[in-house]
Amino acid sequence: MQKIESTIKIGLEVHAQLTSLKSKLFCSCSSNYRGKEPNSLVCPVCLGLPGSLPVLNEKAVEYAIMAALALKCKISYKMSFFRKNYYYPDLPKNFQITQYDRAGGVPLAVNGYLFIDDQGRRKKIRISRVHLEEDPGRLVHTGPIDQSLYTLVDYNRSGITLLEIVTEPDMNSPREARIFLQKLRSVLEHLGIFDGSLEGSMRCDANISLFGGTRVEVKNITSFKEVERALSFEITRQKGLIERGGVIKRETRHWDEIRRITISLRSKEEEQEYRYFPEPDLPPIVLSSNYIEKIESNMPELPDDRLKRFITIYGLPRYDAGVLVSSKALADFFEECVKLYNKPKDVSNWMMSDLLRYLYENNLELQESKITPEKLVEMITLIDRGIISGKIAKKILPTIVVTEKTPSEIVKEEGMIKISDNEYLENLVERIFSENPKAVEDATKTEKAVHYLIGQLMKLTQGKADPSLASRIINEKLNQLRTKDKD
Repeated sequence: MQKIESTIKIGLEVHAQLTSLKSKLFCSCSSNYRGKEPNSLVCPVCLGLPGSLPVLNEKAVEYAIMAALALKCKISYKMSFFRKNYYYPDLPKNFQITQYDRAGGVPLAVNGYLFIDDQGRRKKIRISRVHLEEDPGRLVHTGPIDQSLYTLVDYNRSGITLLEIVTEPDMNSPREARIFLQKLRSVLEHLGIFDGSLEGSMRCDANISLFGGTRVEVKNITSFKEVERALSFEITRQKGLIERGGVIKRETRHWDEIRRITISLRSKEEEQEYRYFPEPDLPPIVLSSNYIEKIESNMPELPDDRLKRFITIYGLPRYDAGVLVSSKALADFFEECVKLYNKPKDVSNWMMSDLLRYLYENNLELQESKITPEKLVEMITLIDRGIISGKIAKKILPTIVVTEKTPSEIVKEEGMIKISDNEYLENLVERIFSENPKAVEDATKTEKAVHYLIGQLMKLTQGKADPSLASRIINEKLNQLRTKDKD
């Protein structure tokens, strides 16, 4: 595997919307476009009408500097905007206002890095540049892009603030690309400038080459899982083409999430085709060192620092802490739980195993679910008080996640209270012993067979028997049989 990965080079161009902004990058139109009537949040500036003039959103610059500092970039004290000229239906003025790092252009920040952790191995991913640009409009297809009968255009998204983060080709596998995006999302969320749970808030163009060959770009991948799938498919496609004697073309491809294939869109544009030139309506922006230092001094705790604190303060293993801080919402949820129930490892275990697994399998964000710190802590407390078993807790957790009901309400409605009636359980044990004589005989000699008998009792009670009481009753009866055999 290592030999194969060493032949793969992956670089990412990540476009993250600064979703905490209230207005667009160059006009006062609302940035809250999701769910709104198409083409209802537009003005002459974001539609590019003749005579309109852009005005830079100062808060966008502040947020972008925060991100660049968090990514250890060198901030440019003087930055400028350029026009990137190309025609596309979602670009009403036929150019995009962006930043450029050549021909005298200066982007916001350069030469940063972000460390990722993969199976105990720490790796440095270099960041070439970070810059601001405007989002194009949104194209709505009636089906797969290559089969759509027609395409609709919604310009509500046009002019939304994008932060573009460009990496060096330092990733050697689709898995590393996914981990990088997860870490980047966590950093931006911890800064309070970005909400990764919003549809389309982070999109990614992935550049991939095999065996030092031609680079292929896969456009507009919209999630962590999809970037891994898209790159895995593209590796398989390119390998197959090479093995058949074909040639990899430099091109731009589209990832079809439904069919899970990449589709050729066009030959890859050369940089000169965009005819970059300075934006005449926006003067260069000069940033003072005091301005940047003030922003840096007010930055919140970042994921790596939070991870160290989780290990030091809560005594969590590094792996647990890493999983929890991979999402700000997850880390916040954990800390709220610990405020209510001061057993961090118990909370972490429930969150990392059953809760996260259920959310992942059902494609749910934590914020989209109905579970709260109060409800999770109530469930764990019911276990501590002996009202339900851990097995029952696992059964009711999905209901807690998707409904407004509390754990106590669910347990009561479903009749799931743990059975602690000594006489009732003794009668069931008598029945199990009479129906499983061979297992009883084995249990007097080996511990493994005892577990089988306990399992039979839990099966009969549908997991409601008090585990410690069940174990005690069965072991007492076995001891009686052992004593009888000696006599």
